[in-house]
Amino acid sequence: MNRALYFSAILSTLSCWNGATAHDTESGWIYPPACCRGDKERGDCQEIPNTSVSTSPDGFRVLLNPGDHHLVTKQHFFRIPYGDTIPSGDSQFHICLHPTEDHANCFFAPSHGF
Repeated sequence: MNRALYFSAILSTLSCWNGATAHDTESGWIYPPACCRGDKERGDCQEIPNTSVSTSPDGFRVLLNPGDHHLVTKQHFFRIPYGDTIPSGDSQFHICLHPTEDHANCFFAPSHGF
């Protein structure tokens, strides 16, 4: 009986752990678990259009409209200081919105910037 409970507990832990890990981007690199909650269908991280991002002397300016990210239902404007960006694993911009669409949890910028 204890052995069955032990294996059941391990399987439950693994299934929860798999659901809590970050998901892959379209190009194949993985969002860090601290940034992403969910999976490709329900995750809060996604590539955003380059046209949504501009630069300023103090950082990036991100203007998201519905359709730019699957969680966005209204227009959002985020200022991301250069020191708060994370290098993108591809040549695209990505943003993680968590805990709601009003909060930019992580912002990924390509190393070449713009």
